[in-house]
Amino acid sequence: MSTLYGLLVIKNGQLIADWYFDEGAVEQKALLQSVTKSYTSALVGIALEHRCLSSVDQKMMEFFPEFADQLADPRKEQITIRDLLQMRAGYPWEETDPAYWEAILYGDLLIPIVGFPLISDPGTEFHYSNLTSHLLGVIVSRACDLDLKSYAEEHLFSPLDAEVGDWIQDRNGYYVGMAELRFTARDAAKFGLLYLDGGEYEGNRVVSADWVRESLEPYSEAITSGGIVSGQVGRYFRDIGYGYQWWSATAGDHHLDFAWGHGGQLIVLLDELDMIVVVTSDPFYQQHDDESWRHERANINLVGKFIASLPRGGSAHSR
Repeated sequence: MSTLYGLLVIKNGQLIADWYFDEGAVEQKALLQSVTKSYTSALVGIALEHRCLSSVDQKMMEFFPEFADQLADPRKEQITIRDLLQMRAGYPWEETDPAYWEAILYGDLLIPIVGFPLISDPGTEFHYSNLTSHLLGVIVSRACDLDLKSYAEEHLFSPLDAEVGDWIQDRNGYYVGMAELRFTARDAAKFGLLYLDGGEYEGNRVVSADWVRESLEPYSEAITSGGIVSGQVGRYFRDIGYGYQWWSATAGDHHLDFAWGHGGQLIVLLDELDMIVVVTSDPFYQQHDDESWRHERANINLVGKFIASLPRGGSAHSR
């Protein structure tokens, strides 16, 4: 059974392929799952531009003073926004423990600040963590004194002329910064174009060029966390790296940066070819098992095989 909903390719700013399958349609607002993390990263960059935030080196606990006297591990006082962005805060991948996963799916999403243990010193090792992405969204909301959806609509979604679908909130009323965003494939592609074009969309500056560059820098390489084995995903995505809530890889002779969500949601940037590939698919909502991973890997392999078959481009696309 195919779980692919939409497949879209943009080359040199032009839509050259736009296919929909099964439940997919042009107007479908697909659940992008962890692709949301890359949007949250963009909002951190925008908040820095607006000076709601002063630096990525600000400490996480500056924004959660209510938990300051509950920390049993003093290392948590040293976690920075930079550590959260790079998935190097030291918090564990939740799927390694049923209790952690249960807490992320159904619990109070701030309590794990205290309750989840650190499995490495902050800033030292990559560990995929949904918690850290959600905390980034809460930090932007608290720092800018506006709920994350309103802030995003004003400063990111509206400038992209992108209409967001349903976006759930946690028990404390914070929009979920790690997942749950819904966009059409075409609107998701606009976010990809924003990063491919160095933070501009249709000539308007939305995110700083420096933030785009820093976000796509691979701070971790040869990743083995979050279900990734030996730095490889599927048959074609190799040399997996991680920036500021963005993944990187090679496929064939090509370097790519990508936003990635459960089920095989993808926004892939091919800078040297001035190309974007977007995939929407069945999100396998709250289903994390061999079946969901098999379909997710199939979508990744489809895109990877296509990219690996492409000839090398000329000069790199200008950012």
